[in-house]
Amino acid sequence: MAENTLDSVLSGLRRFPDVEAPNLQAWDATDKLLLETAAGLLAPDSRVAVVGDRYGALTLGALAACGVRHVRVHQDLITGERALRNNAAALGADACFEQLPLGPALFDGADVVLLQLPKTLAELEEVADAVARYAGPHTVLLAGGRIKHMSLGMNAVLQRHFSDVQPQLARQKSRVLIARDPRPVTGPPPFPVADRNSELELTVCARGAVFAGTKLDIGTRFLLRYLPDMPSAGNMVDLGCGTGILAAMYARRHPESKVTATDQSAAAVDSARATAEANGLAGRITVLQDDAMSSLPDGSAGLILLNPPFHLGASVHAGAGIKMFGAAGRVLEPGGELWTVYNSHLQYLPALERYVGPTRLAGRNAKFTVAVSTGRALHH
Repeated sequence: MAENTLDSVLSGLRRFPDVEAPNLQAWDATDKLLLETAAGLLAPDSRVAVVGDRYGALTLGALAACGVRHVRVHQDLITGERALRNNAAALGADACFEQLPLGPALFDGADVVLLQLPKTLAELEEVADAVARYAGPHTVLLAGGRIKHMSLGMNAVLQRHFSDVQPQLARQKSRVLIARDPRPVTGPPPFPVADRNSELELTVCARGAVFAGTKLDIGTRFLLRYLPDMPSAGNMVDLGCGTGILAAMYARRHPESKVTATDQSAAAVDSARATAEANGLAGRITVLQDDAMSSLPDGSAGLILLNPPFHLGASVHAGAGIKMFGAAGRVLEPGGELWTVYNSHLQYLPALERYVGPTRLAGRNAKFTVAVSTGRALHH
């Protein structure tokens, strides 16, 4: 591996199975800056942990360009895990890394932790706490991001968990924060958090990385207005379940239905499982980490509920929604229904008609549209 230069490793990376498009690449300037900053700290036997590696740039860069022999990595998205495995196979580096949950095994004895800064302070709080809690006193954390997405709040979060936090000079619109001397940790881990939602009479649980945290996002709230109109299905799927609010509310109303909550995010799946347990629904809801229902059989669901993301990472891209519509068209039984809530400006109706089936509007307000698409008979 060591004969590969960093540029040759990065230029060969793909995003697959994530959405691929000419304007979307599999690495950014932050990946490169993090690896170049880390190079002076790394030796072949360094114990390296990586968090937030989108498609494998940090893991494979550390192995190839920095000569590290083994890397432990946590990626929240199953698409990122699969992309890393695909990219590693292309480089012949399959055996050089281990994919782990965010926890003790990831950070134990780590000399250096490389982190692509997350979008939210809650997620950074969870990661910084885990590094300080599980890694050693000599661990150095290198946290990098695009300057436009960074805030002073990030420095403050790191300073709560490390005695020494040094911002480095910016380069190519990216910056690295170097955190040393982890502070001793007392008390239980701060996540998942649990909050009672009095509007829904539901306890909502959330890991740091989950969209909207324990709050009820406004798209989900609008879709829930139509819960009484939704059919009772033998198998119902909450696709892109987040904290599992839709799954829990449907399961409570339809005790006879088998409910599956699925998301590509490990943090979402953990959160949805905790939400089900907190509301006495653990036996009724199956929680599954998957990429757009790829492990569910054709024609197996009578009802799918979907509040699709309209951001892909930091870029606005309809590809993620379209991929979910295609998956719904495959997994719905003939005559089954997909209920989708989406930002009205996205004009998803033609795509829903094309990928799923005949589509009608169930409701609309100033911001959101709820559409109901009926599954077609499957043609093989």
